[in-house]
Amino acid sequence: MTYPTDPLHQCQQRRVSQRIRHSDLTELRAQLHAASAASGLDEALTTDRHRLFPPTATLETFVSQVLDADGSCQQAVNRFMLHRARPGSVRTGAYCRARQRLPGAVVADLAQYLGRTLSKEAPSRWTWQGRPIKLIDGTTVSMPDTPENQQQFPQQAGQAPGLGFPVARLVAIMDLSSGAILNAAMGPVKGKGTGEHALLRGMLDTFESGDIVIADRYFPSYALIAELASRGVDVVMRQHFARKTDFQAGTPLGKKDHIATWQKPKARHAWMSQEAFDALPDSLPVRELAVGGMVLVTTLCSAKQAPRQRLQALYKDRWQIELSFRDIKTTLGMEVLRCKTPAMVEKEVWVYLLAYNLVRRVMAISSEWADCLPHQVSFKHSVQVFRQIASRSPLTAVEYQRVMEQMTTLRVGQRPDRLEPRAIKRRPRPHRLLQMPRHEAREQIRQYGHPKKRK
Repeated sequence: MTYPTDPLHQCQQRRVSQRIRHSDLTELRAQLHAASAASGLDEALTTDRHRLFPPTATLETFVSQVLDADGSCQQAVNRFMLHRARPGSVRTGAYCRARQRLPGAVVADLAQYLGRTLSKEAPSRWTWQGRPIKLIDGTTVSMPDTPENQQQFPQQAGQAPGLGFPVARLVAIMDLSSGAILNAAMGPVKGKGTGEHALLRGMLDTFESGDIVIADRYFPSYALIAELASRGVDVVMRQHFARKTDFQAGTPLGKKDHIATWQKPKARHAWMSQEAFDALPDSLPVRELAVGGMVLVTTLCSAKQAPRQRLQALYKDRWQIELSFRDIKTTLGMEVLRCKTPAMVEKEVWVYLLAYNLVRRVMAISSEWADCLPHQVSFKHSVQVFRQIASRSPLTAVEYQRVMEQMTTLRVGQRPDRLEPRAIKRRPRPHRLLQMPRHEAREQIRQYGHPKKRK
């Protein structure tokens, strides 16, 4: 593969090469100190400096663990001992205790710090008319069936006790330009204050004036749009299914395109304080337009500055956060967590997001070097290359250039409006489903033996 050799591109490559040398896992120590605002970091570095697994080494090992195809603690300890000057025991006890001591706030702050850094370093050509785009969406993750996890993250209500797994809801805010996760919140899937709106309300400070927020039809509530508008943030969302759109009313901007006036709800939500409800404006001008078989809601009310075709294309970019969730859950393996206590589960999620942002950082550097967009580069291929960087770092300048070329060679195919059935062709193995708690099933096997196989 060849790249342009004009002076502008050569200057760009020199600028990027200054950042390339710090793209491996060895930069974690410097990034940890850069995130010194996290509570307990300095104290942890002081009190644990003589341990086999000090905080920095523990975090580096934890990140390498979630990046590895074999994400077991034993594999992580084996790798750590092989790279250690004085090899020690390969038993996992010391490492597991070190993970428990690792301050969870430090991991979360570091992941958010990397996300903010990637967002700020993104070139303006990656933005939309010079404005950053932030995406919102939610997903769920499963975890081991332990009493502690069940108490904090109960299983689905339709499952009998002992037959399900604890499930947690995760809402994330992603920067479209770099693909980095800027913030995330985690909670149970049922109960008061556990919905995606409730989790999002605790992260509103992530948005800055000038941002554009894209979200699906679950999010366009009056209170959220008004709160974001007061912060100087515009939205592009799909109309909520419960709200009726009358294109005959309001100020027309084109065919099925108008500015409607939303009225403040008469009653406040149970989660909202009276002061917050009184602070809401009495009305809100919102643009509603029909494109691509759906109705979009946006506060970008100028048809000249935001034509409907561009808004439609902008909303299609919302799918990138769905792909990022797939990258984190399927490619990295966060769909089923391993930790057995709620505190470790939340810490594990943040380590996954930290590892994801580290890969996205390398992808952003390589994309800038190759003059392409980060979402055009294959994430799975980048993870494969990143694993090689982590195991061989530090690399020489020639090796880094080869890595950049290799990472940007495989591009993601452009498949607009792709339509696929939500079904799988390969049938699962015909195992019986567990219909009772495992200890009861063991007792029945002791008494009556294994049931006959299905024909």
